[in-house]
Amino acid sequence: MIAAGSFFAFLAAGVPISFALILLALVYIAVTGNWILLQSLPQQFFGGMENYGLLALPLFILLGEFMNAGGIGRRLMTLALAMLGQMRGGLAYVNLVANMMMASILGSTVAQITIMSRIAVPEMERAGYPKDVSVAITAAGGLLAPIIPPSMMFIIFGVIAQLPIGDLFIAGIVPGVMMFTGFILVVMYLGRKHSFPATPPMALRERGRAVWNALPAALIPIVIVGTILGGIATPTEAAAIAAAAAAFIGLFIYREMTWRQILPAFVSAGKGSAVVLFLIAAAQVFSWVITFENLPAMVAAWMQSLTTSPVVFLLMLNVLLLLLGMVVDPIPAIILIVPVFLPVAQGVYGIDPFQFGVIICLNLTLGLLTPPVGTGLFTAALMSGVRAERIARLIMPFLLSIALVLILLAFFPSLSIALKDAL
Repeated sequence: MIAAGSFFAFLAAGVPISFALILLALVYIAVTGNWILLQSLPQQFFGGMENYGLLALPLFILLGEFMNAGGIGRRLMTLALAMLGQMRGGLAYVNLVANMMMASILGSTVAQITIMSRIAVPEMERAGYPKDVSVAITAAGGLLAPIIPPSMMFIIFGVIAQLPIGDLFIAGIVPGVMMFTGFILVVMYLGRKHSFPATPPMALRERGRAVWNALPAALIPIVIVGTILGGIATPTEAAAIAAAAAAFIGLFIYREMTWRQILPAFVSAGKGSAVVLFLIAAAQVFSWVITFENLPAMVAAWMQSLTTSPVVFLLMLNVLLLLLGMVVDPIPAIILIVPVFLPVAQGVYGIDPFQFGVIICLNLTLGLLTPPVGTGLFTAALMSGVRAERIARLIMPFLLSIALVLILLAFFPSLSIALKDAL
């Protein structure tokens, strides 16, 4: 209790969240007198950054810088508008569609928010959309990443639960479509509330010119998807190749990026990566404290004594996951939760492991956009300059729509397993 109280005191005093998490670990060590744990603290800190998948993050940030500086993002957005046609709030819908496409490429919420913040937000702001609303839509769209394949969280869950990764990907398709539909409805609501501008009409010749101009830009997602699916490169290597391609297109084809912009792009990418990676490392230190306290096992035993209903168990689990996801990064949270709760879910309540996995991954991702940790929330704030508190308020309708999807998944297991069984 002293450690928890000190954590909220640090936040109230304005201490950055990453430092607050590290100080919490130090306070816990001091309160318990386990000074020997100080020897493991540096190891735990650097262990938080030893995930191979995190190597792609700086390269995807650099890709976003090059795409923004070289005019690639603007041409892709113009292409989407040409295909979409005239409608009110068109760029907001294009943003969601682009996020859904990026989700099928990246599989990482933080990387997706990073890139889309550099591409979509400036275009929406130039078109007359409120910047804070544009950032909120972009950040919310990043939540599609853990559900729409390929998903890094599904891969980690599958490894821990010893389930086929391909079947997990299939299980996430229907929930992903449900999420996307809910987001569309939220954007319709926001469009009426904030009077989104209408998409200007575009002549047939102008549409053709937009398609022609966007062809080089369209090579970027093709490079990423093609090299990964073709077995030519890993996602990290594909990000490097795509960043080089984006620089080439911006310098020599569109000629909107100059050589003087190369170094600032690297510096900006380095700064953004340092902030995000430091936050992830601090979250690992905090997760280590929770593991040492054996808190997940104690909570699981307590929940098992409260109910015999699978639906009630899943609803209670959703509440617990939401609270845990607010202070722990999703990947460490999966490592903590799955070994404890999956045997209870299967052995005691007879819950399908694929249904359990979809709920776990979807719920824990909410923590990326909820304080106090909120890695994705602070990434969006860092990339856009909008205060995290403002973004957190604006994304509440999106989070409520996801909560509705989670409730439906708890009551109707077929939503997550029927397609897998059919295929």
